Amino acid sequence: MAEHKHGSMDISVQEKTFDGFITFTIRSLIVIFALCVFLAVFAS
Repeated sequence: MAEHKHGSMDISVQEKTFDGFITFTIRSLIVIFALCVFLAVFAS
């Protein structure tokens, strides 16, 4: 079994994926919030 050294793995791909997920989540929440405001103002 190979020796594992903590912190030696290249995680640049995982960091890019996480950053993309966070960006997508924030943008989605902004769109959902704007849609809720739009519906609250104009739908009745």
